[in-house]
Amino acid sequence: MREEILAVYQAGPEAVVALLEALQASQAQQLQALTARVNELEARLAKHSHNSSQPPSSDGLARRTQSLRRASGKKPGGQPGHPGTTLAVSATPDTRLTHLPATCAACGSQLAAVAVDAATAPVRRQVYELPSPRLHVTEHVALTKCCPHCQQRTSGPFPDGVTQPTQYGPQLRAWAVYLSQYQLLPVARIGQLLQDSFGHRPSSGTLTNWVAACARRLEPVEDAIKAHLQQVPVLHNDETGVRLDGATYWLHSASTAQATCYAVHPQRGQAAMTAMGILPHFQGRAVHDAWSSYYQFACDHALCNAHLLRELRFVQDHLQQPWAKALARSLCRLKTAVTEVQAQGLTQLPPQRWRRFEQRYQELLDAGWQANPAPPRSGQRGRTKQGPARNLLARLDQRRHEVLAFARDFRVPFDNNLAERDLRMTKVQQKISGCFRSLAGAQHFCRIRGYISTLRKQGQDVLLALQSVFAGDPRYPAFST
Repeated sequence: MREEILAVYQAGPEAVVALLEALQASQAQQLQALTARVNELEARLAKHSHNSSQPPSSDGLARRTQSLRRASGKKPGGQPGHPGTTLAVSATPDTRLTHLPATCAACGSQLAAVAVDAATAPVRRQVYELPSPRLHVTEHVALTKCCPHCQQRTSGPFPDGVTQPTQYGPQLRAWAVYLSQYQLLPVARIGQLLQDSFGHRPSSGTLTNWVAACARRLEPVEDAIKAHLQQVPVLHNDETGVRLDGATYWLHSASTAQATCYAVHPQRGQAAMTAMGILPHFQGRAVHDAWSSYYQFACDHALCNAHLLRELRFVQDHLQQPWAKALARSLCRLKTAVTEVQAQGLTQLPPQRWRRFEQRYQELLDAGWQANPAPPRSGQRGRTKQGPARNLLARLDQRRHEVLAFARDFRVPFDNNLAERDLRMTKVQQKISGCFRSLAGAQHFCRIRGYISTLRKQGQDVLLALQSVFAGDPRYPAFST
């Protein structure tokens, strides 16, 4: 290196200047690349569940108090007009115990032979308590008769489902499946609970077989749920990663306020959504978080504004760009306006009010583009990285009709929170169990969980419905048109 520098020096001033200019250009290029890398890493560290799509579990133990919700101004606790849930007095108690005074509270005289005072109304108090848990054993005895004409012996038939010398009934099986697939108790703990409560502990294999049998009998019910979801005007969609036998799979959901369907697949994109069998036949409006695979289906779309608000908060807080805060505030005001107009019985915003918002929306996008000019070309093959702000601006600009779908069609919600709520407990399942042990187990979970979620949304008794599954006549959800 020393010899090369001396050679340049001996070549004259112009050679020295050329060398210094080349070094300066090289350093500037390296500095630009390092600055971009530092900004990228700082942006990655600055993201958390309140300003991105990262789950709350990724925040760690650091407490974050930021929230997209605005203070309502109401005091904590029940609000005026709230019905409450006070324990009601039963008109038909199962047991009635009468308590008589033995002695006078004033003088201590014996009252055993004194009649009850009919002029004083009795005071009643009721205690709600669990009955002593025990299994009820029913023995079925098939007797045989001999025909007097042909001498053929015929035994009495057993009821449907009674096939073994000893077996558990549909109610206990329903409870076990409910505890496993809805309350997310591990199989070993379910067995321990049944042992402690009833003195009987079905084996882990038996409990697993009950889950598999329940899922198998619910296949036609799941088909009915899918058929319903294919016809709804607005469909919520989401997906989340799950661990299955050491690999990453994807659990997809499609849902409304009346029904839920889940499916698990090794892929996240179009192949998984096609295999689920809903979006390929769907002609309404799909609400999602702008994952590109959803756009492969021939339906209308709407974007989750809760995701957009979190991304705008990141641009506001980390990049210090005021247009993001103004646009977030404008979207929230539009949401409030839609709610007010709906309360008045109208089906659309007044045209003048809508035009004012569209103008404001465009002004804020223009301010965003001005604050985020296109980056210089990197000189490498492929697309030049645009950065989080420009990527967000591109989505807000190109997908504005989908961002604002909630204000054009009041059936469309402002966010996709319904789908996120439907997926939330699957993450709890992963935290409890760690992973699914097999693809069949994951598929059983999806089918049973979708059935239970649908029934709960409709206010039906889940345990009675699961009993009907094991009784051979599964209860179907009731879908309103």
